[in-house]
Amino acid sequence: MPRKKRSAQRKGKKPAPADGPISLRALSDYLGLAPATLSLVLNASPVARSIPKETKDRIFRAAKRFNYRPNFFARSLRAQRSYTIGVVVPEVSEGYEALVLSGIEDYLLQAGYFYLVASHRHKPDLIDECPRLLLERSVEGLIAVDTPCSSPLPVPVVAVSGEHDLKGITTIRVNHQAAARLGLEHLFNLGHRRIAFIKGQAFSSDTEDRWKAICRAARALGLEVNPQLVAQLVGDAPSPQLGYVATQKILAGRQPFTALFAFNDVSAIGAIHALRQTGRRIPEDVSVVGFDDIASAAFQSPALTTIRQPLWKMGQLAGETVLQRIANSAQKPPPQLLIVEPELIIRESTGPARMDDIRGH
Repeated sequence: MPRKKRSAQRKGKKPAPADGPISLRALSDYLGLAPATLSLVLNASPVARSIPKETKDRIFRAAKRFNYRPNFFARSLRAQRSYTIGVVVPEVSEGYEALVLSGIEDYLLQAGYFYLVASHRHKPDLIDECPRLLLERSVEGLIAVDTPCSSPLPVPVVAVSGEHDLKGITTIRVNHQAAARLGLEHLFNLGHRRIAFIKGQAFSSDTEDRWKAICRAARALGLEVNPQLVAQLVGDAPSPQLGYVATQKILAGRQPFTALFAFNDVSAIGAIHALRQTGRRIPEDVSVVGFDDIASAAFQSPALTTIRQPLWKMGQLAGETVLQRIANSAQKPPPQLLIVEPELIIRESTGPARMDDIRGH
């Protein structure tokens, strides 16, 4: 090829590729960049950090425009790697797991990794079996979402939520103490002193940590935690029905309360339904605070005040951390704990306690 023509191609002057599958060579000619540059960027190689962001953006735009897909099998064979991460979750449903998964997916796909998801439905045998099944499929790392890790694994493991004593596991969790303080101080400042609580299920990774944090925050504010105003979620269905039943138990105790702090948004939605069935208005008679800030929280009626747990960010951080650990497996010890901060999102489900309730306390 004449030098002038090749130079023109390298400057990105070659016409757009025809419709249909496009090769890396054709894409590199179109962009006027070396194939190796494209390969580094599209495969998220650590070396690509030195490539200017403008160049990376051009590559990603062109890859998207022409629907370029790297040859995953050729890449795996060359490197003798699977470029696959295993993800273990209790279930896939609206709420906690779905938002964490979304963050994991966004990060891994952008980094050129595939992922496999296994759900255990809180069944002990599946909790033990799922990691083994994923390892048999040559995953290079594992992310456990709200799932206990009972034995060491031969790959890097990142856990989202809970406490894990096993060496080599990096745990990502929300600052429960800050979350409890945000929720209770919000209700306290609105004049609420008699507060009901919905605890999480016994099997949830966050239940005990969050409950201890709530009790500490209540003591700091001088609030009494009345055991008759506490109910625990029972069952593994990701449904508002569990919060509905828990709230019915609290109501059956006939202890007065002006606010309710729920374990998560899904149970808070069920609680509001149970309260309304008894003629209580939200928030005029009872204020309700949820936890997580799931996608539908802002669209409830009334819109739900909640403690936002940055679940999508936690998923992204899990994906980033597991890939860093794979890349640096023989170097420095991995971090044991990464803490993310919560945020109070005030909407329509909380309001001032009635003056007669405040005077009657």
